[in-house]
Amino acid sequence: MNRIEKRFQELRSRGDKALVCFLTCGDPDFGTTANLVGEIAACGADIVELGVPFSDPLADGPSIQAASFRALEHGATVRGVFDNLREIRLGGCEVPIVLMTYFNPVQKYGLERFATDAAGAGADGVIITDLPPEEAADWKPAAEKAGLATIFLLAPTSTKERIELAAKLGSGFVYCVSRTGVTGARNDMPAELEKLVKTIKAASPLPVVIGFGVSKPEHVSFVTRFADGAVVGSALVNVIADHIEADDLVEKAGEFVKSLKAGVVRQE
Repeated sequence: MNRIEKRFQELRSRGDKALVCFLTCGDPDFGTTANLVGEIAACGADIVELGVPFSDPLADGPSIQAASFRALEHGATVRGVFDNLREIRLGGCEVPIVLMTYFNPVQKYGLERFATDAAGAGADGVIITDLPPEEAADWKPAAEKAGLATIFLLAPTSTKERIELAAKLGSGFVYCVSRTGVTGARNDMPAELEKLVKTIKAASPLPVVIGFGVSKPEHVSFVTRFADGAVVGSALVNVIADHIEADDLVEKAGEFVKSLKAGVVRQE
């Protein structure tokens, strides 16, 4: 049982739901990322997604695009991400960590090498945003050999066949995209999400978390009524961007995560 499975088991045992928080690794620098991961884990992040900076983040909106650009400007590389993750683990942080990336960097690095090095650095799973389950035949064995969960994205436009295939091939959890389009903070959440989550849960025993547009405690409350967790990315990245020159950047991020975790709807 890896850290992801263990965390969801712990959450279920106390009637809790997962708060998943996304950070762009290396934004604004690797040292700050290491401090941020520890702080947000202490403040309520149950799982941390670390984004691998990429020059063409096609699924991401302006906030995460800008964060990737800042990280790349400071020299972030795939190897640097692994080194940073290793530093985080050596510091004693045991929060489940999922790397979020695109297929291009993985393919360029080498699929087996990426999986082996990611797991060796302390990753628990990988989300390859633009890799659908139908095209995961080469990646999946490499991930399984390394002991990494492969987390697929499903969206309101996903067919019954794709949902079933993602359920069959995926592990860790299912990432349910709340709406079509790119990442980014939104003011509201689609009302039809509950129906989509029920459809996914009918096909898969995996926990289902909802992301894309989840940016406020009230959004977290809405989705955790029927899903197993909520993912907050752009809104947290915005907090970092807004305080990037401030001495209390890490503390501000922690305060925001506390407010999000307070929004989680728990079962009695």
